[in-house]
Amino acid sequence: MKSNRRNFLKFTGLAGIGLTGGGLLKSFAATPGDRLPENIRRPHKQRFNMCGHAAPKLNTVRVGFVGLGQRGPGHLMNMTRLEGVEIKAVCDIRPEYANRAKSRVQSLGHNPDVYTGDKDAWKKMCDRNDIDIIYIATPWALHTPICIYAMEHGKHAFTEVPAALTIDECWQLVETSERTRKHCMMLENCCYGFFEQLTLNMTRQGYFGEIIHGEGAYNHNLLHLNFDKNGYWEMWRLKENMHRNGNLYPTHGLGPICQIMNINRGDQMEYLTSMSGIDFMMREKADELAAKDDFFKPFAGKTYRGNANTSCIRTHKGRTIMVQHDVTSPNVYSRIHRVVGTKGTALQYPLEGRISNGGEDWLKDEEMKAVEEKYQPPIVRKVGELAKKVGGHGGMDFLMDWRVIDCLRNGLPLDQDVYDAALWSCISPLSEWSVANRSKPIDVPDFTAGSWAANKPVDILLEQGGNTQVKHTER
Repeated sequence: MKSNRRNFLKFTGLAGIGLTGGGLLKSFAATPGDRLPENIRRPHKQRFNMCGHAAPKLNTVRVGFVGLGQRGPGHLMNMTRLEGVEIKAVCDIRPEYANRAKSRVQSLGHNPDVYTGDKDAWKKMCDRNDIDIIYIATPWALHTPICIYAMEHGKHAFTEVPAALTIDECWQLVETSERTRKHCMMLENCCYGFFEQLTLNMTRQGYFGEIIHGEGAYNHNLLHLNFDKNGYWEMWRLKENMHRNGNLYPTHGLGPICQIMNINRGDQMEYLTSMSGIDFMMREKADELAAKDDFFKPFAGKTYRGNANTSCIRTHKGRTIMVQHDVTSPNVYSRIHRVVGTKGTALQYPLEGRISNGGEDWLKDEEMKAVEEKYQPPIVRKVGELAKKVGGHGGMDFLMDWRVIDCLRNGLPLDQDVYDAALWSCISPLSEWSVANRSKPIDVPDFTAGSWAANKPVDILLEQGGNTQVKHTER
């Protein structure tokens, strides 16, 4: 037990396992499980408040893409559908992926340069002066390094989740964004889910009263995909699950709840406690595959995180948040998305989105339709049907990408800023520390340096902007 406690906390999923496949994904030192990370209370004097910051508008948004495996191609194709976007460059370490991406967009009026074959090819792309934003869809360990390099070289950075793996990386993102005044947004697509947007709008209009409690999750059976040779490049996501024990992927469920509670904009997280069970399935799966295929032998006999993790957070205003993580059990997919207020509640899974008005029963179908019509957010009214046609997690991917471009073209603040990216991402390393210390509570850093008390929520009513046109919706 003592040995496990010393080894549980890895502030990256690749530290010390010797499986980095050529060294592209660097390792980081572990923090002992019985020592509180000093940078939790790191003093920080805010250089510039990025909350509500509106960078100069871009009539044409010139984009470079890094990572074209699982998530990158979807963002790439979404950008081809939007006016005022020019795809300048694509980058992937695998030439076939980068060249395939170029071929897909050439017929749609874009002719990007290709960067490939070199683990630092993305740096050459960021060095260019004719790119405004970098979209990052690489393995997790590269998210922060690319974001920082991009901002240092005059680009806004947009990264897939999580934005960072360590507390130090979270601070690096905040400090670089403040110093350069470049946006650093984590592409948390679930904040643009239709039910999440509906409940956010209802909250803003007082339907639920005072918010008391929220729940989110990432319960998604990825066991076979994580062990698929053709799934994630060099098995990077499986490696993330080795020797790390905590909530490794909190932001899908957490992000929408944070927006509903105005976290970083009127409320703030104070402390967290986290508990994991043991691994019931991953080592067994690795051993089973290794007995049949030598490819899997490096993964056999290893320590994997527990199947299920539950983390609980208390806020400055006394609200509570529960976040769950389980990507190996045979779960029916669920992000939960439970909102509890003094006047009503909402629950997305497994009920396909239901709402109450304070009674013990859910609204009837006719009542539910009336509520959806009354509180449907303007962003959904404007591009919701187009987003559904395009697809991508039901359309929320397109809704997010459209919103990003529309904000940049109109010089508007983004819905998510670097403080959100850092705060939502830091839940992973904090949960690892808590799990390694018998679920002891741990303080959550205040990346806003106290400005959360006066920061205002970003408007979602499209009172400004909303003028970016969609050129085509073919999939």
